[in-house]
Amino acid sequence: MRRGRSSSIVAKFAILAVAALCGVLASGGPSAAAQPTDPAAHCESLKGPASFTADGLHVSITSAKVTKVYDDLPEVCLVDGYTAPAVGFRIAMPMANWNGKYLQTGCGGACGTTKLFFCDEALNRGYACLATDMGHTSTTADWDWAYNNLQGKVDFAFRSTHLAVIIGKALTTVFYGETPSKAYFYGCSTGGRQGYLEAEMFPADFDGIIAGAPPLSETGSGLQLAWSMLSNTRPDGSLILNESDARLIHAAVLADCDMNDGVKDGLMGDPRACRFDPAEIACAKKGSAGGDGACLTPEKLDAVRKIYGGPVDSAGHAIGHQGGVPVGSELAWIGDYVAKGARPPQYAYFIQEFMRYMAFNPAPGGDFKLATLDFDRDPARMGESEKLYSASNPDLRAFKAKGGKLISFQGWGDTSVVPGGTVDFYETVTRTMGGPKSTLDFYRLFTIPGGRHCSSDGAGAEAVNYLPALEAWVEAGKAPEVLLGQNYDRGDLPLRALHFPLDPKRVRFTRPVYPYPAVAHYAGAGDPNDAANYKPVVMAQ
Repeated sequence: MRRGRSSSIVAKFAILAVAALCGVLASGGPSAAAQPTDPAAHCESLKGPASFTADGLHVSITSAKVTKVYDDLPEVCLVDGYTAPAVGFRIAMPMANWNGKYLQTGCGGACGTTKLFFCDEALNRGYACLATDMGHTSTTADWDWAYNNLQGKVDFAFRSTHLAVIIGKALTTVFYGETPSKAYFYGCSTGGRQGYLEAEMFPADFDGIIAGAPPLSETGSGLQLAWSMLSNTRPDGSLILNESDARLIHAAVLADCDMNDGVKDGLMGDPRACRFDPAEIACAKKGSAGGDGACLTPEKLDAVRKIYGGPVDSAGHAIGHQGGVPVGSELAWIGDYVAKGARPPQYAYFIQEFMRYMAFNPAPGGDFKLATLDFDRDPARMGESEKLYSASNPDLRAFKAKGGKLISFQGWGDTSVVPGGTVDFYETVTRTMGGPKSTLDFYRLFTIPGGRHCSSDGAGAEAVNYLPALEAWVEAGKAPEVLLGQNYDRGDLPLRALHFPLDPKRVRFTRPVYPYPAVAHYAGAGDPNDAANYKPVVMAQ
């Protein structure tokens, strides 16, 4: 069934005014009271076309079947559907051993898919797990669905995530005959922004939230990516830095700062404590005419300084609060801002599409060229869009008062959503909420040395099992003082969320991960690949 689109946002006001979930009223569909004792038969009874109403929200089910999301996961009742005009969802409900809880996953990039990416661990733990496409169908790198589509932008901004909560809790109640005892959210990147917006706008939706690498300022993150791409691009469209240059710079950074975590391991504890100056490898200083990967010509040195510095206007004033790309992240530039072999940088296409269709209202459309972006004029022109997407309200008193807990994570080597914005927001929340203690009571940020964007394939100990830590905090009052990070060799494994416990044969090393601002520092004795031999420190900035 093809879902239509509409540019009208009239419906959102009525929907957002509806009270919190209070029951499910059947309308041509099943009800909790009529649930059969046979779960397979009950799943079949949900099969569309069927519809029901939850809190005044009309929901259409297009399919329902007993299956497995992956062969190594439990059997589930997999239900697809949508609510008008175009918010799609998919929910997987375990056929046996439901733990009584509900988890909703976030999306990535432009979304446009109901892939249950973060549901693997949740389904293994007995959760009902839902994903939403955020109001449109696309790839995660395509933004053309947003062209003059205000309703689609509202859905992407916040509406789809909240409506999916209503739908997910209602369907879980229908299927199991009882309301979920706890509700959690798990997302990264766009999904991280979804999690923060839920805490800010709909604090009663979730008991606990895991939100990683969030573009809290959607347009600010877009401007940072655009700045990094343009800083490495000549007027004729050719790239200034190449793969060899990125490797040269990274080696120089480590030569200066590798030991700032107490051990020579290819990682820095906190890149802000590194005083690397790229002029150290300038061709003029080395007495060389230059060559790819040998030294930095004046043109290349200028590009590196701009990438590290972050977006500014013509007067040199910083744009936004995210800053630039952190030192130590240079290997991630390869493929992001720098060509990888014959492949152009991924953000050359991604960010131009974002600027064409998403960043401005009205949108300039397909004729817009990234090279024409004006850093004096255009940030202000993005104000209307930024107000719609922003997840930057530091007043989280309502979420805290409801007993909500928020675990956030951010890689120090992230080049997609740079860590400066996440850290700045955490510090702003800390001031707003009355200081570190008051904030740590409900909100903790974990920064990962060497961690890349929402991945587990970087140089750091990025593989962290956040879900049980959140459960223990919400359900037993045990705040996460330290988490175990693991550097995991994915090898040729398929692109899926990790299964815990991890295969120990694929774990290269472990590190403790502490709440910000602390990072792990080698204690001076014992195996440096073992997390037990580290202690928390706060580095001088």
